[in-house]
Amino acid sequence: MTESRTIAQQAHEHYQAGVPSEIPVPTTSLFELLEHSARVYPDHVAIDYFGKQWTYREFLGEALKAAAVLREAGVRKGDTVAFAMPNCPQHFFAFYGAMRLGAAVAEHNPLAPAHQLAGQIARHGGEVAVAWNQVAGKLTDSIAPNKILTVDLSAPLPWSMKAKLRLPVRAAREARKKLTGEGPSGSLSFDELVKKASPVARRVPGATGADRAVILHSSGTNGVPKSVPLTHTNIGANVNQNLFWVWQLDRGGTTVFSLLPYFHAFGMCFMLCAVTGMAGTQIVLPTFDADLALDAHLREPVNFFVGVPPMFAKIAQRATERNIDISTIQYAVSGGMSLSAEISQAWEDATGGYIIEGYGMSETSPTISGSPMTPDRRHGCLGLPFPSTELRIVDQDDPTKDLPEGEVGELLIRGPQVFAGYLDAPEDNEQAFVEGGWFRSGDLCRSDDGFIYLVDRSKDLIITSGFNVYPSEVEEAILALTSAKDAVVVGRPNPQCGEEVVAIITANWKKPDLQRLRRTLEERLPHYALPRDLVMLDQIPRSLIGKPERARVRTALIEGEI
Repeated sequence: MTESRTIAQQAHEHYQAGVPSEIPVPTTSLFELLEHSARVYPDHVAIDYFGKQWTYREFLGEALKAAAVLREAGVRKGDTVAFAMPNCPQHFFAFYGAMRLGAAVAEHNPLAPAHQLAGQIARHGGEVAVAWNQVAGKLTDSIAPNKILTVDLSAPLPWSMKAKLRLPVRAAREARKKLTGEGPSGSLSFDELVKKASPVARRVPGATGADRAVILHSSGTNGVPKSVPLTHTNIGANVNQNLFWVWQLDRGGTTVFSLLPYFHAFGMCFMLCAVTGMAGTQIVLPTFDADLALDAHLREPVNFFVGVPPMFAKIAQRATERNIDISTIQYAVSGGMSLSAEISQAWEDATGGYIIEGYGMSETSPTISGSPMTPDRRHGCLGLPFPSTELRIVDQDDPTKDLPEGEVGELLIRGPQVFAGYLDAPEDNEQAFVEGGWFRSGDLCRSDDGFIYLVDRSKDLIITSGFNVYPSEVEEAILALTSAKDAVVVGRPNPQCGEEVVAIITANWKKPDLQRLRRTLEERLPHYALPRDLVMLDQIPRSLIGKPERARVRTALIEGEI
Protein backbone atom coordinates (compact mmCIF):
# COMPACT_ATOMS: atom_id res chain seq x y z
CA MET A 1 0.00 0.00 0.00
CA THR A 2 3.06 2.26 0.17
CA GLU A 3 2.88 2.98 -3.55
CA SER A 4 -0.79 4.11 -3.37
CA ARG A 5 0.06 6.63 -0.64
CA THR A 6 3.08 7.81 -2.58
CA ILE A 7 1.00 8.49 -5.69
CA ALA A 8 -1.60 10.34 -3.63
CA GLN A 9 0.95 12.37 -1.71
CA GLN A 10 2.80 13.34 -4.88
CA ALA A 11 -0.46 14.23 -6.61
CA HIS A 12 -1.66 16.49 -3.79
CA GLU A 13 1.51 18.58 -4.11
CA HIS A 14 0.41 19.48 -7.68
CA TYR A 15 -3.21 20.28 -6.82
CA GLN A 16 -4.39 23.74 -7.74
CA ALA A 17 -4.69 25.99 -4.70
CA GLY A 18 -8.20 25.62 -3.31
CA VAL A 19 -8.67 21.96 -4.35
CA PRO A 20 -8.98 19.73 -1.25
CA SER A 21 -7.42 16.29 -0.94
CA GLU A 22 -10.72 14.91 0.39
CA ILE A 23 -14.32 15.75 -0.55
CA PRO A 24 -17.57 15.39 1.40
CA VAL A 25 -19.26 12.14 0.37
CA PRO A 26 -23.04 12.65 0.12
CA THR A 27 -25.46 10.16 1.62
CA THR A 28 -28.60 11.66 0.07
CA SER A 29 -30.53 11.41 -3.20
CA LEU A 30 -29.32 13.10 -6.38
CA PHE A 31 -32.70 14.83 -6.41
CA GLU A 32 -31.26 17.23 -3.84
CA LEU A 33 -28.95 18.64 -6.54
CA LEU A 34 -31.99 20.02 -8.35
CA GLU A 35 -33.87 20.96 -5.19
CA HIS A 36 -30.94 23.00 -3.89
CA SER A 37 -30.39 24.84 -7.17
CA ALA A 38 -34.11 25.61 -7.47
CA ARG A 39 -34.17 26.91 -3.91
CA VAL A 40 -31.06 29.12 -4.17
CA TYR A 41 -31.28 30.15 -7.87
CA PRO A 42 -34.99 29.79 -8.73
CA ASP A 43 -34.97 32.35 -11.55
CA HIS A 44 -31.65 31.36 -13.11
CA VAL A 45 -31.93 29.76 -16.54
CA ALA A 46 -31.33 26.00 -16.29
CA ILE A 47 -31.96 24.80 -19.86
CA ASP A 48 -31.78 26.56 -23.23
CA TYR A 49 -33.19 24.48 -26.10
CA PHE A 50 -33.05 26.37 -29.41
CA GLY A 51 -33.89 29.54 -27.49
CA LYS A 52 -36.72 28.09 -25.37
CA GLN A 53 -35.66 28.40 -21.74
CA TRP A 54 -36.60 26.92 -18.36
CA THR A 55 -35.58 28.43 -15.02
CA TYR A 56 -34.59 26.20 -12.12
CA ARG A 57 -37.99 26.79 -10.55
CA GLU A 58 -39.67 25.60 -13.77
CA PHE A 59 -37.22 22.68 -14.12
CA LEU A 60 -38.12 21.47 -10.61
CA GLY A 61 -41.82 21.82 -11.40
CA GLU A 62 -41.49 19.72 -14.57
CA ALA A 63 -39.48 17.08 -12.71
CA LEU A 64 -42.11 16.76 -9.98
CA LYS A 65 -44.83 16.34 -12.62
CA ALA A 66 -42.66 13.77 -14.43
CA ALA A 67 -42.38 11.89 -11.13
CA ALA A 68 -46.17 11.78 -10.90
CA VAL A 69 -46.40 10.47 -14.48
CA LEU A 70 -43.85 7.72 -13.80
CA ARG A 71 -45.62 6.78 -10.58
CA GLU A 72 -48.93 6.54 -12.45
CA ALA A 73 -47.16 4.16 -14.89
CA GLY A 74 -46.35 1.91 -11.92
CA VAL A 75 -42.83 3.04 -11.01
CA ARG A 76 -41.95 2.72 -7.34
CA LYS A 77 -38.83 3.10 -5.22
CA GLY A 78 -36.26 0.48 -6.24
CA ASP A 79 -37.71 -0.04 -9.73
CA THR A 80 -35.78 0.58 -12.94
CA VAL A 81 -36.91 2.86 -15.79
CA ALA A 82 -35.34 2.44 -19.22
CA PHE A 83 -34.38 5.67 -21.02
CA ALA A 84 -33.76 5.69 -24.78
CA MET A 85 -33.66 9.27 -25.99
CA PRO A 86 -31.19 11.91 -27.18
CA ASN A 87 -30.29 15.05 -25.28
CA CYS A 88 -33.46 17.09 -24.77
CA PRO A 89 -35.26 18.93 -21.96
CA GLN A 90 -37.49 15.90 -21.34
CA HIS A 91 -34.39 13.85 -20.50
CA PHE A 92 -33.74 16.17 -17.54
CA PHE A 93 -37.36 16.18 -16.39
CA ALA A 94 -37.74 12.39 -16.57
CA PHE A 95 -34.33 11.78 -14.96
CA TYR A 96 -35.09 13.90 -11.91
CA GLY A 97 -38.63 12.54 -11.82
CA ALA A 98 -37.15 9.08 -11.40
CA MET A 99 -34.63 10.37 -8.83
CA ARG A 100 -37.53 11.84 -6.83
CA LEU A 101 -39.22 8.41 -6.72
CA GLY A 102 -36.05 6.56 -5.78
CA ALA A 103 -36.14 4.63 -9.06
CA ALA A 104 -33.02 3.80 -11.06
CA VAL A 105 -32.57 5.17 -14.58
CA ALA A 106 -31.10 2.68 -17.07
CA GLU A 107 -29.55 4.82 -19.80
CA HIS A 108 -29.59 3.36 -23.33
CA ASN A 109 -28.20 4.66 -26.61
CA PRO A 110 -31.39 5.50 -28.57
CA LEU A 111 -29.68 4.56 -31.84
CA ALA A 112 -28.57 1.12 -30.63
CA PRO A 113 -30.07 -1.83 -32.55
CA ALA A 114 -33.12 -3.56 -31.07
CA HIS A 115 -31.34 -6.77 -30.07
CA GLN A 116 -28.71 -4.82 -28.10
CA LEU A 117 -31.40 -2.86 -26.26
CA ALA A 118 -33.27 -6.10 -25.53
CA GLY A 119 -30.15 -7.65 -23.97
CA GLN A 120 -29.58 -4.62 -21.76
CA ILE A 121 -33.21 -4.45 -20.65
CA ALA A 122 -33.19 -8.17 -19.87
CA ARG A 123 -30.26 -7.62 -17.52
CA HIS A 124 -31.82 -4.76 -15.54
CA GLY A 125 -35.45 -5.89 -15.76
CA GLY A 126 -37.07 -2.48 -16.22
CA GLU A 127 -40.78 -2.59 -17.07
CA VAL A 128 -41.35 1.11 -17.89
CA ALA A 129 -39.52 3.17 -20.52
CA VAL A 130 -39.23 6.80 -21.57
CA ALA A 131 -38.16 6.80 -25.21
CA TRP A 132 -37.87 9.06 -28.24
CA ASN A 133 -40.92 8.33 -30.40
CA GLN A 134 -38.69 7.57 -33.40
CA VAL A 135 -37.01 4.63 -31.67
CA ALA A 136 -39.65 3.50 -29.16
CA GLY A 137 -40.76 0.68 -31.45
CA LYS A 138 -37.45 -1.08 -30.81
CA LEU A 139 -38.43 -1.60 -27.17
CA THR A 140 -41.74 -3.42 -27.66
CA ASP A 141 -40.18 -6.90 -27.51
CA SER A 142 -39.00 -6.09 -23.98
CA ILE A 143 -41.55 -3.62 -22.59
CA ALA A 144 -45.35 -3.53 -23.01
CA PRO A 145 -46.41 -0.67 -25.33
CA ASN A 146 -48.66 0.89 -22.67
CA LYS A 147 -45.59 1.15 -20.42
CA ILE A 148 -43.60 3.07 -23.05
CA LEU A 149 -43.84 6.85 -22.61
CA THR A 150 -42.78 8.55 -25.83
CA VAL A 151 -40.90 11.83 -26.18
CA ASP A 152 -41.26 14.22 -29.15
CA LEU A 153 -38.09 16.27 -29.65
CA SER A 154 -40.10 19.00 -31.37
CA ALA A 155 -42.51 19.43 -28.44
CA PRO A 156 -40.26 21.75 -26.34
CA LEU A 157 -39.23 23.96 -29.28
CA PRO A 158 -40.07 27.68 -29.30
CA TRP A 159 -43.42 28.36 -30.98
CA SER A 160 -41.73 30.12 -33.91
CA MET A 161 -39.70 27.01 -34.74
CA LYS A 162 -42.74 24.79 -34.38
CA ALA A 163 -44.58 26.98 -36.86
CA LYS A 164 -41.74 26.62 -39.37
CA LEU A 165 -41.79 22.84 -38.97
CA ARG A 166 -45.43 22.78 -40.06
CA LEU A 167 -44.75 24.51 -43.37
CA PRO A 168 -45.56 22.32 -46.43
CA VAL A 169 -42.02 22.57 -47.83
CA ARG A 170 -39.23 20.04 -48.20
CA ALA A 171 -36.91 21.71 -45.66
CA ALA A 172 -39.62 21.60 -42.99
CA ARG A 173 -40.41 17.95 -43.75
CA GLU A 174 -36.74 17.01 -43.49
CA ALA A 175 -36.39 18.87 -40.18
CA ARG A 176 -39.51 17.13 -38.80
CA LYS A 177 -38.11 13.73 -39.77
CA LYS A 178 -34.99 14.42 -37.69
CA LEU A 179 -36.95 15.38 -34.59
CA THR A 180 -40.12 13.33 -34.36
CA GLY A 181 -41.99 10.25 -35.52
CA GLU A 182 -44.83 7.90 -34.66
CA GLY A 183 -44.57 5.91 -31.45
CA PRO A 184 -45.68 2.25 -31.38
CA SER A 185 -49.38 1.49 -31.15
CA GLY A 186 -50.55 1.59 -27.56
CA SER A 187 -47.71 3.78 -26.29
CA LEU A 188 -48.43 6.97 -24.37
CA SER A 189 -47.11 10.52 -24.87
CA PHE A 190 -44.78 11.54 -22.05
CA ASP A 191 -45.11 15.18 -23.17
CA GLU A 192 -48.91 15.21 -23.00
CA LEU A 193 -49.02 13.33 -19.70
CA VAL A 194 -46.58 15.74 -18.03
CA LYS A 195 -48.50 18.73 -19.39
CA LYS A 196 -51.67 17.51 -17.62
CA ALA A 197 -50.03 16.17 -14.44
CA SER A 198 -49.87 17.64 -10.96
CA PRO A 199 -46.64 17.45 -8.91
CA VAL A 200 -46.04 14.17 -7.13
CA ALA A 201 -47.23 14.15 -3.51
CA ARG A 202 -44.69 15.06 -0.83
CA ARG A 203 -45.47 11.88 1.12
CA VAL A 204 -44.12 9.65 -1.69
CA PRO A 205 -40.80 8.19 -0.45
CA GLY A 206 -37.50 8.95 -2.19
CA ALA A 207 -34.00 7.50 -2.20
CA THR A 208 -31.03 7.41 0.14
CA GLY A 209 -27.40 7.56 -0.94
CA ALA A 210 -27.04 3.78 -0.84
CA ASP A 211 -29.89 3.23 -3.30
CA ARG A 212 -29.28 2.52 -6.96
CA ALA A 213 -29.58 5.67 -9.11
CA VAL A 214 -28.32 4.87 -12.62
CA ILE A 215 -27.48 1.78 -14.68
CA LEU A 216 -24.96 2.14 -17.51
CA HIS A 217 -23.57 -0.44 -19.91
CA SER A 218 -20.00 -1.63 -20.27
CA SER A 219 -17.84 -4.48 -21.53
CA GLY A 220 -16.25 -4.86 -18.11
CA THR A 221 -12.80 -6.38 -18.18
CA ASN A 222 -13.36 -9.17 -20.71
CA GLY A 223 -15.37 -7.59 -23.54
CA VAL A 224 -18.65 -9.29 -22.56
CA PRO A 225 -21.60 -6.84 -22.27
CA LYS A 226 -22.47 -6.02 -18.67
CA SER A 227 -24.67 -3.61 -16.74
CA VAL A 228 -23.08 -1.16 -14.30
CA PRO A 229 -25.25 0.00 -11.37
CA LEU A 230 -24.23 3.25 -9.68
CA THR A 231 -25.66 4.52 -6.41
CA HIS A 232 -26.70 8.06 -5.54
CA THR A 233 -23.56 8.24 -3.38
CA ASN A 234 -21.30 7.01 -6.21
CA ILE A 235 -22.53 9.71 -8.59
CA GLY A 236 -22.94 12.37 -5.91
CA ALA A 237 -19.35 11.84 -4.80
CA ASN A 238 -18.11 12.19 -8.38
CA VAL A 239 -20.18 15.37 -8.77
CA ASN A 240 -18.39 16.81 -5.75
CA GLN A 241 -14.99 15.64 -7.01
CA ASN A 242 -15.57 17.32 -10.37
CA LEU A 243 -16.96 20.54 -8.93
CA PHE A 244 -14.13 20.89 -6.40
CA TRP A 245 -11.64 20.31 -9.24
CA VAL A 246 -13.04 23.30 -11.17
CA TRP A 247 -14.02 25.32 -8.10
CA GLN A 248 -13.33 28.62 -9.89
CA LEU A 249 -16.58 28.29 -11.87
CA ASP A 250 -19.39 30.43 -10.49
CA ARG A 251 -22.36 28.64 -9.02
CA GLY A 252 -25.39 30.16 -10.68
CA GLY A 253 -23.15 32.02 -13.13
CA THR A 254 -21.84 29.37 -15.53
CA THR A 255 -23.13 28.57 -19.02
CA VAL A 256 -22.07 25.30 -20.66
CA PHE A 257 -22.37 23.50 -23.97
CA SER A 258 -24.45 20.44 -22.95
CA LEU A 259 -23.49 18.31 -25.93
CA LEU A 260 -22.17 15.04 -24.49
CA PRO A 261 -24.82 12.30 -24.80
CA TYR A 262 -26.58 11.80 -21.49
CA PHE A 263 -26.67 8.01 -21.95
CA HIS A 264 -22.86 8.09 -21.71
CA ALA A 265 -21.28 8.14 -18.23
CA PHE A 266 -19.42 11.36 -19.01
CA GLY A 267 -22.56 13.24 -20.07
CA MET A 268 -24.71 11.72 -17.34
CA CYS A 269 -22.47 12.82 -14.50
CA PHE A 270 -21.35 16.20 -15.83
CA MET A 271 -24.53 17.43 -17.51
CA LEU A 272 -27.48 15.76 -15.84
CA CYS A 273 -25.92 16.01 -12.39
CA ALA A 274 -22.87 18.25 -11.87
CA VAL A 275 -24.01 21.27 -13.89
CA THR A 276 -27.51 20.96 -12.42
CA GLY A 277 -25.93 20.88 -8.95
CA MET A 278 -24.04 24.12 -9.62
CA ALA A 279 -27.12 25.80 -11.12
CA GLY A 280 -25.49 26.24 -14.51
CA THR A 281 -27.23 27.15 -17.75
CA GLN A 282 -27.07 24.31 -20.29
CA ILE A 283 -27.18 24.80 -24.05
CA VAL A 284 -28.98 21.58 -25.04
CA LEU A 285 -28.98 20.12 -28.57
CA PRO A 286 -30.27 16.64 -29.56
CA THR A 287 -27.12 15.91 -31.58
CA PHE A 288 -23.75 17.56 -31.86
CA ASP A 289 -23.74 20.34 -34.45
CA ALA A 290 -20.94 22.91 -34.22
CA ASP A 291 -22.86 25.61 -36.09
CA LEU A 292 -25.99 25.25 -33.95
CA ALA A 293 -23.81 25.30 -30.83
CA LEU A 294 -22.10 28.49 -31.96
CA ASP A 295 -25.46 30.07 -32.83
CA ALA A 296 -26.53 29.40 -29.24
CA HIS A 297 -23.22 30.76 -27.94
CA LEU A 298 -23.94 34.07 -29.71
CA ARG A 299 -27.28 34.18 -27.86
CA GLU A 300 -26.04 32.88 -24.49
CA PRO A 301 -22.21 33.11 -24.19
CA VAL A 302 -20.63 29.90 -22.94
CA ASN A 303 -17.80 29.93 -20.39
CA PHE A 304 -17.33 26.22 -19.64
CA PHE A 305 -17.25 23.26 -22.00
CA VAL A 306 -16.96 19.55 -21.24
CA GLY A 307 -16.64 17.40 -24.36
CA VAL A 308 -14.65 14.91 -26.41
CA PRO A 309 -11.75 15.95 -28.68
CA PRO A 310 -13.67 15.95 -32.00
CA MET A 311 -16.14 18.46 -30.51
CA PHE A 312 -13.35 20.85 -29.52
CA ALA A 313 -11.68 20.52 -32.92
CA LYS A 314 -14.89 21.20 -34.87
CA ILE A 315 -16.09 24.13 -32.75
CA ALA A 316 -12.67 25.81 -32.85
CA GLN A 317 -12.54 25.31 -36.62
CA ARG A 318 -16.06 26.65 -37.28
CA ALA A 319 -15.56 29.57 -34.88
CA THR A 320 -12.48 30.59 -36.88
CA GLU A 321 -14.27 30.15 -40.21
CA ARG A 322 -17.28 32.16 -39.02
CA ASN A 323 -15.19 34.74 -37.14
CA ILE A 324 -17.00 34.03 -33.87
CA ASP A 325 -15.25 34.95 -30.62
CA ILE A 326 -15.16 32.00 -28.19
CA SER A 327 -12.74 33.60 -25.73
CA THR A 328 -15.45 33.53 -23.03
CA ILE A 329 -14.80 29.75 -22.71
CA GLN A 330 -12.01 30.01 -20.19
CA TYR A 331 -12.22 26.45 -18.89
CA ALA A 332 -12.66 23.18 -20.78
CA VAL A 333 -12.44 19.50 -19.87
CA SER A 334 -11.85 16.81 -22.48
CA GLY A 335 -12.50 13.12 -21.88
CA GLY A 336 -13.62 9.89 -23.47
CA MET A 337 -10.48 9.53 -25.57
CA SER A 338 -6.94 10.87 -25.81
CA LEU A 339 -6.62 14.60 -26.52
CA SER A 340 -3.98 15.33 -29.16
CA ALA A 341 -1.46 18.14 -28.74
CA GLU A 342 -2.75 19.69 -31.98
CA ILE A 343 -6.36 19.92 -30.79
CA SER A 344 -5.44 21.20 -27.33
CA GLN A 345 -3.17 23.87 -28.82
CA ALA A 346 -5.80 24.95 -31.35
CA TRP A 347 -8.40 25.20 -28.60
CA GLU A 348 -6.22 27.23 -26.25
CA ASP A 349 -5.19 29.50 -29.13
CA ALA A 350 -8.85 30.11 -30.01
CA THR A 351 -10.06 30.72 -26.45
CA GLY A 352 -7.05 31.94 -24.50
CA GLY A 353 -8.22 29.60 -21.74
CA TYR A 354 -7.27 26.19 -20.39
CA ILE A 355 -8.21 22.74 -21.62
CA ILE A 356 -7.39 19.72 -19.47
CA GLU A 357 -7.94 16.00 -19.83
CA GLY A 358 -9.98 13.84 -17.50
CA TYR A 359 -10.03 10.06 -17.28
CA GLY A 360 -12.52 7.52 -16.06
CA MET A 361 -14.96 4.77 -16.98
CA SER A 362 -18.58 3.80 -16.42
CA GLU A 363 -17.62 1.75 -13.37
CA THR A 364 -16.21 4.87 -11.66
CA SER A 365 -19.17 7.22 -12.23
CA PRO A 366 -16.97 8.08 -14.36
CA THR A 367 -14.07 10.41 -13.45
CA ILE A 368 -11.04 9.39 -11.38
CA SER A 369 -8.33 11.83 -12.49
CA GLY A 370 -7.56 15.05 -14.31
CA SER A 371 -4.79 17.55 -14.90
CA PRO A 372 -4.89 20.70 -12.76
CA MET A 373 -6.58 23.76 -14.28
CA THR A 374 -3.30 25.68 -14.09
CA PRO A 375 -0.14 26.21 -16.17
CA ASP A 376 1.14 22.98 -14.53
CA ARG A 377 -1.36 20.92 -16.56
CA ARG A 378 0.21 18.17 -18.63
CA HIS A 379 -1.26 17.39 -22.01
CA GLY A 380 -1.20 13.78 -23.08
CA CYS A 381 -1.59 12.27 -19.61
CA LEU A 382 -4.52 11.07 -17.50
CA GLY A 383 -3.71 13.67 -14.84
CA LEU A 384 -3.68 13.48 -11.05
CA PRO A 385 -5.96 11.27 -8.95
CA PHE A 386 -9.06 13.20 -7.86
CA PRO A 387 -9.73 14.09 -4.22
CA SER A 388 -10.71 11.05 -2.12
CA THR A 389 -9.39 8.78 -4.90
CA GLU A 390 -6.63 6.22 -4.40
CA LEU A 391 -4.66 4.73 -7.29
CA ARG A 392 -2.15 1.90 -7.43
CA ILE A 393 -0.04 0.59 -10.29
CA VAL A 394 0.49 -3.13 -9.88
CA ASP A 395 1.88 -6.19 -11.59
CA GLN A 396 -0.83 -7.33 -13.99
CA ASP A 397 -0.22 -11.00 -13.18
CA ASP A 398 -0.03 -10.38 -9.43
CA PRO A 399 -2.23 -7.37 -8.51
CA THR A 400 -1.10 -7.60 -4.88
CA LYS A 401 2.38 -6.46 -5.97
CA ASP A 402 2.82 -2.67 -6.30
CA LEU A 403 5.33 -1.46 -8.88
CA PRO A 404 7.88 1.35 -8.49
CA GLU A 405 7.29 4.75 -10.02
CA GLY A 406 7.89 4.74 -13.77
CA GLU A 407 7.21 1.05 -14.30
CA VAL A 408 4.22 0.01 -16.39
CA GLY A 409 1.48 -1.96 -14.67
CA GLU A 410 -2.27 -2.24 -14.29
CA LEU A 411 -4.09 0.70 -12.73
CA LEU A 412 -6.18 -0.12 -9.65
CA ILE A 413 -8.76 2.34 -8.31
CA ARG A 414 -10.51 2.86 -4.99
CA GLY A 415 -12.82 5.69 -4.01
CA PRO A 416 -16.43 6.64 -3.22
CA GLN A 417 -17.24 6.93 -6.94
CA VAL A 418 -16.31 3.29 -7.67
CA PHE A 419 -19.26 0.93 -8.16
CA ALA A 420 -19.74 -2.21 -6.07
CA GLY A 421 -20.05 -4.71 -8.94
CA TYR A 422 -21.85 -5.63 -12.15
CA LEU A 423 -25.48 -6.73 -12.19
CA ASP A 424 -25.88 -10.49 -11.77
CA ALA A 425 -22.26 -11.28 -12.63
CA PRO A 426 -20.62 -12.81 -9.53
CA GLU A 427 -17.77 -14.48 -11.44
CA ASP A 428 -16.91 -11.26 -13.30
CA ASN A 429 -17.06 -9.28 -10.05
CA GLU A 430 -14.67 -11.71 -8.42
CA GLN A 431 -12.15 -10.98 -11.17
CA ALA A 432 -12.86 -7.23 -11.36
CA PHE A 433 -11.87 -6.54 -7.74
CA VAL A 434 -8.91 -7.47 -5.59
CA GLU A 435 -8.65 -7.55 -1.81
CA GLY A 436 -9.47 -4.27 -0.13
CA GLY A 437 -12.09 -3.17 -2.67
CA TRP A 438 -9.63 -2.18 -5.40
CA PHE A 439 -11.17 -2.14 -8.88
CA ARG A 440 -9.02 -3.44 -11.74
CA SER A 441 -9.24 -0.92 -14.59
CA GLY A 442 -7.60 -3.17 -17.18
CA ASP A 443 -5.53 -0.18 -18.31
CA LEU A 444 -1.74 -0.30 -18.31
CA CYS A 445 -0.24 2.88 -16.87
CA ARG A 446 2.82 4.41 -15.27
CA SER A 447 3.12 7.17 -12.68
CA ASP A 448 5.41 10.19 -12.73
CA ASP A 449 5.44 12.46 -9.67
CA GLY A 450 1.74 11.84 -9.07
CA PHE A 451 0.68 12.17 -12.72
CA ILE A 452 -0.69 9.05 -14.41
CA TYR A 453 0.07 8.16 -18.03
CA LEU A 454 -1.83 5.61 -20.10
CA VAL A 455 0.58 3.26 -21.86
CA ASP A 456 -1.83 0.68 -23.30
CA ARG A 457 -5.13 -1.01 -22.65
CA SER A 458 -5.01 -4.64 -21.66
CA LYS A 459 -8.61 -4.84 -22.81
CA ASP A 460 -9.34 -4.92 -26.52
CA LEU A 461 -11.72 -2.00 -26.18
CA ILE A 462 -11.77 0.50 -29.06
CA ILE A 463 -12.67 4.11 -28.20
CA THR A 464 -13.95 6.12 -31.15
CA SER A 465 -15.18 9.69 -30.63
CA GLY A 466 -15.65 8.87 -26.96
CA PHE A 467 -17.81 5.78 -27.57
CA ASN A 468 -16.77 2.28 -26.51
CA VAL A 469 -16.69 -0.36 -29.23
CA TYR A 470 -16.21 -3.98 -28.24
CA PRO A 471 -14.38 -5.90 -31.00
CA SER A 472 -16.02 -9.22 -30.10
CA GLU A 473 -19.50 -7.77 -30.73
CA VAL A 474 -18.48 -6.45 -34.16
CA GLU A 475 -16.79 -9.75 -35.03
CA GLU A 476 -19.88 -11.72 -34.01
CA ALA A 477 -22.08 -9.50 -36.17
CA ILE A 478 -19.79 -9.94 -39.18
CA LEU A 479 -19.77 -13.73 -38.85
CA ALA A 480 -23.54 -13.91 -38.23
CA LEU A 481 -24.68 -11.55 -40.99
CA THR A 482 -22.18 -12.19 -43.78
CA SER A 483 -20.49 -15.14 -45.48
CA ALA A 484 -17.12 -14.28 -43.95
CA LYS A 485 -15.12 -17.31 -42.80
CA ASP A 486 -13.20 -15.42 -40.12
CA ALA A 487 -12.93 -11.89 -38.77
CA VAL A 488 -10.95 -9.81 -36.32
CA VAL A 489 -11.68 -6.20 -35.43
CA VAL A 490 -9.13 -3.70 -34.10
CA GLY A 491 -8.80 0.04 -33.55
CA ARG A 492 -6.45 2.14 -35.67
CA PRO A 493 -5.27 5.53 -34.37
CA ASN A 494 -7.05 8.45 -35.99
CA PRO A 495 -6.42 12.04 -34.79
CA GLN A 496 -9.99 13.05 -35.57
CA CYS A 497 -11.76 10.40 -33.50
CA GLY A 498 -9.07 8.72 -31.40
CA GLU A 499 -9.42 5.32 -33.03
CA GLU A 500 -11.34 4.06 -36.04
CA VAL A 501 -12.84 0.59 -36.30
CA VAL A 502 -11.12 -1.65 -38.85
CA ALA A 503 -12.46 -5.06 -39.86
CA ILE A 504 -9.94 -7.66 -41.06
CA ILE A 505 -11.83 -10.45 -42.81
CA THR A 506 -11.17 -13.81 -44.45
CA ALA A 507 -13.80 -14.48 -47.12
CA ASN A 508 -14.32 -15.56 -50.73
CA TRP A 509 -15.62 -12.15 -51.77
CA LYS A 510 -14.91 -11.19 -55.37
CA LYS A 511 -15.50 -7.51 -54.72
CA PRO A 512 -15.01 -6.51 -51.06
CA ASP A 513 -17.37 -3.60 -50.43
CA LEU A 514 -17.02 -1.59 -47.21
CA GLN A 515 -20.27 0.32 -47.68
CA ARG A 516 -22.24 -2.87 -48.27
CA LEU A 517 -20.70 -4.37 -45.13
CA ARG A 518 -21.68 -1.28 -43.12
CA ARG A 519 -25.27 -1.43 -44.40
CA THR A 520 -25.47 -5.10 -43.45
CA LEU A 521 -24.10 -4.56 -39.95
CA GLU A 522 -26.48 -1.65 -39.23
CA GLU A 523 -29.05 -4.30 -38.39
CA ARG A 524 -27.10 -5.23 -35.28
CA LEU A 525 -24.59 -2.49 -34.44
CA PRO A 526 -24.83 1.21 -33.52
CA HIS A 527 -23.47 3.55 -36.17
CA TYR A 528 -20.28 4.43 -34.29
CA ALA A 529 -19.31 0.72 -34.14
CA LEU A 530 -19.48 0.19 -37.90
CA PRO A 531 -16.10 -0.45 -39.57
CA ARG A 532 -14.43 2.54 -41.19
CA ASP A 533 -12.06 0.34 -43.20
CA LEU A 534 -12.04 -3.22 -44.54
CA VAL A 535 -8.94 -5.36 -45.00
CA MET A 536 -8.97 -8.84 -46.58
CA LEU A 537 -6.52 -11.51 -45.41
CA ASP A 538 -6.05 -15.13 -46.43
CA GLN A 539 -5.71 -16.14 -42.79
CA ILE A 540 -6.17 -14.36 -39.48
CA PRO A 541 -3.54 -15.14 -36.84
CA ARG A 542 -4.89 -16.92 -33.78
CA SER A 543 -3.32 -18.16 -30.57
CA LEU A 544 -2.89 -21.83 -29.66
CA ILE A 545 -6.24 -21.76 -27.89
CA GLY A 546 -7.95 -20.17 -30.88
CA LYS A 547 -8.27 -16.54 -29.78
CA PRO A 548 -7.64 -13.87 -32.45
CA GLU A 549 -4.31 -12.16 -31.85
CA ARG A 550 -5.70 -8.64 -31.96
CA ALA A 551 -2.54 -6.97 -30.66
CA ARG A 552 -0.46 -8.58 -33.41
CA VAL A 553 -2.99 -7.67 -36.09
CA ARG A 554 -3.27 -4.10 -34.83
CA THR A 555 0.50 -3.64 -34.87
CA ALA A 556 0.73 -5.01 -38.41
CA LEU A 557 -2.08 -2.70 -39.51
CA ILE A 558 -0.49 0.41 -37.99
CA GLU A 559 2.91 -0.42 -39.44
CA GLY A 560 1.43 -0.97 -42.89
CA GLU A 561 2.26 -4.65 -43.06
CA ILE A 562 -1.31 -5.57 -43.96
